[in-house]
Amino acid sequence: MYRIYTRTGDKGTTALFGGSRIDKDDIRVEAYGTVDELISQLGVCYASTHQAELRQDLHDMQKMLFVLGAELASDEKGLARLQQLIGDEDIQALEQLIDRNMAQSGPLKEFVIPGKNLPSAQLHVARTLARRLERVLIAMSRTLTLRDEPRRYINRLSDALFSMARIEETSPDACA
Repeated sequence: MYRIYTRTGDKGTTALFGGSRIDKDDIRVEAYGTVDELISQLGVCYASTHQAELRQDLHDMQKMLFVLGAELASDEKGLARLQQLIGDEDIQALEQLIDRNMAQSGPLKEFVIPGKNLPSAQLHVARTLARRLERVLIAMSRTLTLRDEPRRYINRLSDALFSMARIEETSPDACA
C-alpha cells in the first residue's frame, strides 16, 4: 500500500522539485501553497455552477494553476525538467474570456457586493485568493528570480474570476 506520509518534513523543511530542501515557511512554499488553495477553491466553484462553459473554464484554470504550482515548487534543476510553463498565449486566453464574459453580463452600474447567489460568491472568494497570490508573487520576486508571466497570468485570472462571478450574478437562475 502507498503511504502519503514520508516523515521527511517533520523537521520543518520540504523538498522542491529538483531535490533541494527549503524551510516550510519560505516564501516559495507560501506561493505554491496559495496556488493549492486557489485550485481547491476553483473546485468548489466548479461544483457550485451548472453552467457548462464556466465549468470548462474553471477546469482549464485549475490545469494552468498546476503548471504554475510546479514552476513555483521547482529549484533550478527542477525548472529545467518542466515541460510546460505559463506563457503569453495563456494570458491572452484569459483576456479573451474576460472580454466575452463582460460583453455577456453587460456594463457595471454599481459596486458588486458578493453574495447574490452561491456560485457567484464562491467565484468572488476565488478572486480574492488570486489577488492574495498576486501579492505573494510580488513579494517573492523581491528576493527570488521569477518570470513575469506567472504574475501577469494571476492578475488576469482575478479579473477573469470577477467576470465569471458577473455571469453567475446575471444568469436567469440567480437569486434576486
